[in-house]
Amino acid sequence: MLLSTSTTPDPHAPGGPSVGVAHATPPDLRHPDGSPVRALVVDDEEALAELLTMALRYEGWEVRSAADGTGALRQVRRLRPDVVVLDVMLPDMTGLEVLRRLRRECPDLPVLFLTARDAVEDRIAGLTAGGDDYVTKPFSLEEVVARLRGLLRRSGAVAPRSGGSLLVVGDLTLDEDSREAHRGGEPIRLTATEFELLRYMMRNPRRVLSKAQILDRVWSYDFGGRANVVELYISYLRRKIDAGRPPMIHTMRGAGYVLKPATDTPG
Repeated sequence: MLLSTSTTPDPHAPGGPSVGVAHATPPDLRHPDGSPVRALVVDDEEALAELLTMALRYEGWEVRSAADGTGALRQVRRLRPDVVVLDVMLPDMTGLEVLRRLRRECPDLPVLFLTARDAVEDRIAGLTAGGDDYVTKPFSLEEVVARLRGLLRRSGAVAPRSGGSLLVVGDLTLDEDSREAHRGGEPIRLTATEFELLRYMMRNPRRVLSKAQILDRVWSYDFGGRANVVELYISYLRRKIDAGRPPMIHTMRGAGYVLKPATDTPG
């Protein structure tokens, strides 16, 4: 484990996030050139932001923080972070609005939403706006770090791109080194999470993959049965891959999803 945490309540708000004292292990995540991971923490709760910043610095990361949306956008331009922790409720604008603005400049920047709002519609709104993951308060530092590491792994920001290959299913191709996708020769732009989902499906063509399998292999984390995130990202892929073309991604009712060449016979 990267962090061991003992849960203690946030002294600033009843029912606030449960956090703990982190014990560091030697840092192991760095860019291929040896430079540290760059992270941005955006939260107007000063004590919480400081605790998250400290925990990520224990990982050996370079960390900056911002207390509002305006400051977050400014820090993104200065720091060029590899990953962002973004609270939904900020004093000057919502985290959703911050993310929409971020996506104009940094369409592939991994973003983890951190919020006390646990309603399904709130999670869907965050993911629909372009968020890559969602953690609700109370949370453990270990959970946040684990999810951030998963986002970084999927983005390719801290892993040397070696030993990859070209995946081909019908007229769909995916280059694991360049992370470029094409269908019928036409380029398809993918987010980090979409890339990882498509890669998993293309490595298992014609095989029915359950939601549980996809959650485990793509998100590398137990979402506690919240498989609607799989449905959401499958819909994103369908819009990009199947729009105006014979479909390749199929829903197997009660079983999961399958990717196969459009030339395959139905069934």
